[in-house]
Amino acid sequence: MTGRATDGPGPTVPDPTRGLRGVYAAVLVLEAIVVGLALLMLPKFGVGATPLGVGLIGGLAVAMVVASGLQRRPWGLGLALGLQVATIACGLLVPALAVVGLIFAAVWTGILLMGRDVRRRYARGELPAQVAAREAARKSADGEPQEQ
Repeated sequence: MTGRATDGPGPTVPDPTRGLRGVYAAVLVLEAIVVGLALLMLPKFGVGATPLGVGLIGGLAVAMVVASGLQRRPWGLGLALGLQVATIACGLLVPALAVVGLIFAAVWTGILLMGRDVRRRYARGELPAQVAAREAARKSADGEPQEQ
């Protein structure tokens, strides 16, 4: 999708899916915080309390923060979803991290489904901004005064 779309001649409406990238970044930062807090649980479990386990979980949290800044790139969403899989896999070190990963996977699923719905409505011209732009264009074409 491009940044703008039109319904023929008339006003343009910004692409609403651009705002979802901010949501992706926010979810990644929140997930990084939760994954980082898993480091506090690591000493309670003998399996993951190794330098490798600390490095993997800490690296995952840092990678999520970095990935949040890369969501404007075309491959940013793929990176975010890959980190989601890595979070679930880190559940082998800290079982609670698998649960957190599955909870965030449900959040990502909801966001992606919402994005799909927005893109479909956008393509059909059913978003409120598109309807308002068409109505304003119709009124200006008919010579009606516009409301401020």
